[in-house]
Amino acid sequence: MSTELSTGPARPRAAVTVRAPAKVNLHLGVGPRRADGYHEVITVLQAVSLYDELTVTAVAPSPGTGPASAVEVTVEITGEGAAAPGSPGSADDPSVVPTGSDNLAVRAALLVAETAGLSGERIHVAMTKGIPVAAGMAGGSADAAAALVACDALWGTGLSADTLAGLAARLGSDVPFPLTGGTALGVGRGERLSPVPSVGEYHWVFALADGGLSTPAVYREFDQVDDGRTAPTPADEVLAALTTGDPQALGAALRNDLQAPAIRLRPALGDVLAAGRELGAVGALVSGSGPTTAFLALDAAHAARLAAGLAASGLARAVRQAVAPAPGATVLGS
Repeated sequence: MSTELSTGPARPRAAVTVRAPAKVNLHLGVGPRRADGYHEVITVLQAVSLYDELTVTAVAPSPGTGPASAVEVTVEITGEGAAAPGSPGSADDPSVVPTGSDNLAVRAALLVAETAGLSGERIHVAMTKGIPVAAGMAGGSADAAAALVACDALWGTGLSADTLAGLAARLGSDVPFPLTGGTALGVGRGERLSPVPSVGEYHWVFALADGGLSTPAVYREFDQVDDGRTAPTPADEVLAALTTGDPQALGAALRNDLQAPAIRLRPALGDVLAAGRELGAVGALVSGSGPTTAFLALDAAHAARLAAGLAASGLARAVRQAVAPAPGATVLGS
């Protein structure tokens, strides 16, 4: 992450803007369900150049508030996931990003304040969504990572990178990765990360589906099939392919153990994957728990042709292109 984390507390700012990336799972090996309800996973994540941007602004406290008053966070959303004008949105609609306490960015801000011992702060979070919502690309997690970095900078709390990573893991399994971006191996719930050597640049095309696909529902469907596995599938093939810089080698190594259950719940995803392969994608898979499908191209020109073909197929509500690996959460204008 591009932040000022190692120099101790800094002078608080009036506003901070942070950009954080989406992710694609190049490998997602899933083991059996653990006693705590989570699944042990081995995953290789790569940040892609689709971003959410958060501007966090300090708001003057209301008259009469004292040092013991609660931290207040308001949220405004534009772009992907914004409620229709005049509508408050619905908690039951996964395509609409919540603006209350169930928003991960709000929880991240409160966690920074709690960790730093702050009280009585008021902030406004203006969120511009460029990452598809409820799409298996960790947009909510990117927002949380951006909020952690932005609030640390806004309040001058000087939290270390390790502390921010620990807070991220408390917020969710996918939150630590957008802090660092790049390419990483994740184990445990996917939150324990180590950087992975990656040669070259990779060009991706993402086909977005109508509606979301519940991650818990996909995992429940995964659990319905007992294939005798006792541990997650290792990521050796993808790790080796990344050292070559060859998109064809990487495409052949892509793997997602949640792809089959996602297709069982949403059979149309199989049609999109088949269309992408017919259009020449060198790799194709469901992104995370879906419903976005991801296609690897040979180069930028190939990605443009692939995107045009998928858009013309009518099988996706929208198509996006991105380059990887991308940087993690970055303070803009610093």
